[in-house]
Amino acid sequence: MHHANHFYGHAHVMASYAGLPGAPGIWGYLQHGWNILDGFAFGTAFVDGMPKFVWSDSVRRRGWSMGLRNYSVIGAAWLYLLKVHPELATPAKDAAGTIFYPFHGWEGQHVLGDHGRIVASINEHEKGPVTVCLYWNEYENPAIRQVYARAGFRVITHGYRGLHWLGTDADFLLKQLREVRKHRRVASNRLSSAVLYGASLGLQPGVYGDPMLLENEHPSFGGQARIKRLWPEMNQPYVPLDLAREFTDTELGVEHLAGPAEIRELFRWTTLKAVS
Repeated sequence: MHHANHFYGHAHVMASYAGLPGAPGIWGYLQHGWNILDGFAFGTAFVDGMPKFVWSDSVRRRGWSMGLRNYSVIGAAWLYLLKVHPELATPAKDAAGTIFYPFHGWEGQHVLGDHGRIVASINEHEKGPVTVCLYWNEYENPAIRQVYARAGFRVITHGYRGLHWLGTDADFLLKQLREVRKHRRVASNRLSSAVLYGASLGLQPGVYGDPMLLENEHPSFGGQARIKRLWPEMNQPYVPLDLAREFTDTELGVEHLAGPAEIRELFRWTTLKAVS
């Protein structure tokens, strides 16, 4: 099935929740990140009749308005991860400071911008220790990594999301959960999945700084202008936590979680042998 289902170890998380080993193929398309359009990357070649598993009803409605069908709203894989790891339900005892996620590119598109300006924004708004989490392709660039390290920030990466079924770090999302639990605040220069994940756990979120540009970004998503127009309350250095929780609960699909048996049925995993 579609290789994006395995990004960030999502297929592994869902299989674990369903009581199955490994990461069996999902019959359909699984949303892998917060999305302001139809739930999937622009240009995804959908096979007619195949189901589309998305986080929220807002995504489903936008997809329907574009003529797409066969949606099932099941919530984000992040929420299922929390079910699989109840031991991480509370913050670490020594949780402190901020984890900041600079907007990142991927293999096919690079981010264009000044990381030094992001450092200046972080210094303006944050107090206490700061962890900067870079995506793997920025992390492997010493020049980018050193900009943050020279500022005195702890610099990490959660790993490689995978591409075409190769190199997927099955524990990517789990590593993210463990790191987020070490902090009291989450921030980024763009409203993103990472901000939603942190806010869903009660971290005080912030969105500020140069949003940077994505190389050859397709205009169908509307860019940062659309995001700020639709959700101005979520684009400020200190987002009120009550507003953030309401937004993240809706966008992550808290009310739409399926049970293990239902996931096995939806993904056509009913014939697979469960973990003993």
